[in-house]
Amino acid sequence: MVASALTLICAVAAGVAGSAAGTELTRGPTAAELRAAAEREVADRWRTWPTGRIFPATLPYSAEQGGRERASRIGISPRTSCGDSVDTPAVPALREAGCRGVLRATYIDALRGVLVTIGVVALRDELNAVRAKSAFADTGKPSPGLRPLAFRGTLADRFTAAVRQAGSVRQAGPYLVLTTAGQVDGRPADAAGEPRPAIFAFATELSEHVLTELSTPRMPDCGSQEWQC
Repeated sequence: MVASALTLICAVAAGVAGSAAGTELTRGPTAAELRAAAEREVADRWRTWPTGRIFPATLPYSAEQGGRERASRIGISPRTSCGDSVDTPAVPALREAGCRGVLRATYIDALRGVLVTIGVVALRDELNAVRAKSAFADTGKPSPGLRPLAFRGTLADRFTAAVRQAGSVRQAGPYLVLTTAGQVDGRPADAAGEPRPAIFAFATELSEHVLTELSTPRMPDCGSQEWQC
């Protein structure tokens, strides 16, 4: 009788443990797990999204004269090096913040007079992105900031560091989005005459569009083939 009772108790205990394990394996993800998955997906977008999705062929902005215009993409850099994409004084801050890569693309405004290079900097996490932001000029000045991206044989072939006249930095999530802007004619900033910051103001609007698309989380859809829950 004692042996039979012990056998029954063991069987019940095994059944309870098996039931608990089965419940754990078959339950759906918790809200916290879904949020964590969404954050991981955002952090990986810089390398999992096609570059044409991060940098669309055109980007909308508000024209200086009023109305809406679209800037056109000239090209996207195949290089993602953190050290080659920004001014030297900012490199240590990116490395300390765990820079994972920098994506760059150059656009031209609708009037074809202003060039803008947009840079997406992927950092280790949001806290490090906030810290790294302080390494860049936040006053509209181009340096220390993003290095311009030129393309031979295009309207951007003379877009060098000397041409830069304006810059910006924005942060959201684990990303910084930087811009640097100058004129198509290649005139150096110190030869441009009286500053006209308004003609470069749209660059920040372009960067905010890129940053919003890149950093806005989407809750996982477990019924979609895009997610594994």
